[in-house]
Amino acid sequence: MTRPQDARSGVEATYGPLLTPARPGGSSGRPVQLWALLPRELATVFRPGLGDTAGEVVREIQRTIPEYARPLDGAFGKALKTGVQMAFVQFLERLGNPEAPPEDRRSVFVSLGVQEFHQGRNVDVLQAAYRVGARVTWRRMAEIGRRAGVPSATLCLLAEAIFAYIDELSALSVEGHAEAREKAAGALERRRHRLMELLLAEPPSPPEVVKHAADLARWQLPDLLVAVALDQPSVEAPPAALADFESTSPCLLLPAPEPDERERFAEALAGTRAAIGPAVPPVFAARSLRAAREALRLIDSGALVDEPVTWCVDHLSRLWLLKEPFLAAELVRERLGPLAGLTGKQHSRLAGTLLAWLETCGNVREVAERLAVHPQTVRSRAQELEALFADGLRDPERRFEMILALRAAPS
Repeated sequence: MTRPQDARSGVEATYGPLLTPARPGGSSGRPVQLWALLPRELATVFRPGLGDTAGEVVREIQRTIPEYARPLDGAFGKALKTGVQMAFVQFLERLGNPEAPPEDRRSVFVSLGVQEFHQGRNVDVLQAAYRVGARVTWRRMAEIGRRAGVPSATLCLLAEAIFAYIDELSALSVEGHAEAREKAAGALERRRHRLMELLLAEPPSPPEVVKHAADLARWQLPDLLVAVALDQPSVEAPPAALADFESTSPCLLLPAPEPDERERFAEALAGTRAAIGPAVPPVFAARSLRAAREALRLIDSGALVDEPVTWCVDHLSRLWLLKEPFLAAELVRERLGPLAGLTGKQHSRLAGTLLAWLETCGNVREVAERLAVHPQTVRSRAQELEALFADGLRDPERRFEMILALRAAPS
């Protein structure tokens, strides 16, 4: 039986100075690559003793990393075993001939990162597995190297090579994970854009088609949604939004907020002028968007007050009336004609009083409080209005039309 010391002496006699690390440097003084510092014969030294190390690495990964502590069947188990085995083969080949162009096995380690993404794990878990593999491999190679009489300096370089190699493989898997994430994000973005097209289609898309598209886009169809028209693309869409920033009229679709969420909802749209359409079932999303875009148009024309965020639900009557400018102007001309001959100041004073008078059914005290004037002033103005409009103030249909006209008239 060969004693350990005899085995060590035999290895040293066979490989001699080849097991001593080469010295960096040269005539140019430039550092040489790490692999070139290691004797090529190390591959022959380590290959026989590493037969069982791949299995040991897999077992240790399963023992120490909870995410991998499951049966190694299916695509997951195959990918893990193949990756570990391929890592050993490639490492020994590179160790034996560092100058030779390595066979391109990068796809194996890139695909590990891709599989991690599809398993729903972040890349940190796989990187932890690589570190476990490096630790087990180094422990086994150090044992073999010491028994074979490999100098400590060479073993130190070997350790550095192992961990540099693992970093290289890990970087490939990070690349695969990132590519898969970007590809999925692109596919998801396309699906969400398609869902938005279906929701805004007119006539409305069939409900089952919309539901299927929403499932593919991973977007929960709400009971009610709102469309948001923007005057320019937002810097970042709220997380729950479907967004179209590519068109000339950018917009969003979002689950409708509860009444007590309006302020927080508006804050999420800060940075651009926005009009929020009425809350509607998803099948009527296009109608909500039309109203929101009309509100922006009226803001641009001065017909609505310019605010950072405009809620259409607060201006429904004006939006309705001003949708047909010609008919609104005709209503103003027909029903408010008696005010046309007044001066600007008189017109403003009596128009305000008339609206308050009609809306309070002629309650002098309420009109006075609303306008912050004395009740006697209200009575005096009411007499002027009686003289201008005569019996029109008592006709229910005329009164209703006058309220509409006053709301539609330019402020």
